[in-house]
Order: sequence, then C-alpha cells, then structure tokens
Amino acid sequence: MLLKTLVYKKEDLTTVDETATLAEALKILEGSGFRCVPVLDKTGALFRGNIYKMHIYRHKANGGDMNLPVTYLLKNATKFIYVNTSFFKVFFTIKELPYIAVLDEDQHFYGILTHASLLNMLSESWNVSTGSYVLTIASTGKRGDLAAIAKIISKVTSIASCITLDVGQDEFIRRTLMTLPQGVTPEIRDDIIAQLEKKNFQVIEIEDLQHPSN
Repeated sequence: MLLKTLVYKKEDLTTVDETATLAEALKILEGSGFRCVPVLDKTGALFRGNIYKMHIYRHKANGGDMNLPVTYLLKNATKFIYVNTSFFKVFFTIKELPYIAVLDEDQHFYGILTHASLLNMLSESWNVSTGSYVLTIASTGKRGDLAAIAKIISKVTSIASCITLDVGQDEFIRRTLMTLPQGVTPEIRDDIIAQLEKKNFQVIEIEDLQHPSN
C-alpha cells in the first residue's frame, strides 16, 4: 500500500506516555529537538494526541503547574488517518499539521506521515529530477481535452508525468502540467507547443527542469 511506504513507524519515533507530566514531556521534547511528538496511552498502542513544545513553554511562562499531566495540553486528538485512507483524503486531513498520526486496522497507533515525506513523494512522481520540461497547458476542461493533449505530445515523445488542476476563477478552468522526459530538445519542445496551440490549447508556462531559474 502506497501510504505505508511513506509512514515513519512507531518503533522509530519519539513518543510521550499519557501518564507523563508536562515537565517530563518538555524534557523529552527538548532532548528530541522536535516541536511536537505523539502522546500514546500507557500500553503504547493508542494515539491520544500531540503535545507541542510551544504550548508547554507558554504554560510555563504563565506560571502554570508543570506537574500537571501531559494530557492537560493535548492537541490534535481527532487528527489521524488510517493506513488504508485514500490518498486524496490525506491532503484534506493533514493541512497545516507538521505530521498526522496513522492508525492501523485495529485502531492502534502505526506511525506518522509527515509533510516532508508527502512532498518528497509528489516531487518524485512529478519527475522533477529526471524530467526536461514542464508545460502548463490551459484548456476549457471539456470532455476529451486531456486525451487530446496526451495524444499530441505522445506523437513526439513520452509523458513522464501529468497533473491536472482545476482553476475556477480564471479565464481557463483547467490547467494541465505535463512533464516531458529527459532528452527532449528545445526544438522538440517548441514543436509540441506549436501542435498544442494549433488545437487551441494554450501553453501558459514552460519550466526548464534542467536549468531552473531563481
């Protein structure tokens, strides 16, 4: 399963026991260097939420009792996904969290999925390191547009990757980002663009992956 390959497993993580005090949790956080870590029940099987270093510091600065249980400042208790959660749902759930907890089929804590691992996977799927050019192609989004774009490009070269974005407020309602493989010359690129625009598909941006600009 794709999601499992991206998850940092429980045994490799720094976690805090729900029976720990805020003082003990802060010591663990400062020792780990992380800004937040998962809090698990005393069996180590159930996810209780996250504890953030910032919240403990704020509590301490305001004269708060550091002997209170870590659960006093628990956050994100309902923010989790499952190992079989659909990939698209992950994007709506993780949002601005540094990571999201992952549970297995038995509701037990399996590990975490970080923003970084998710972005790295997207980067790899986009073939940023091995592609030649990314063409951003605007279309009306009508039925058959994607097939027509792919057909035009496939007559000249293969397609390394494809991402389609809907843009509701623009003149065009859909933008398709096509990554061309290595070996595509500027001449081949320009020929593809000419053929696309001949069919009324506008290439609104060209990114050179091998010679990126600042």
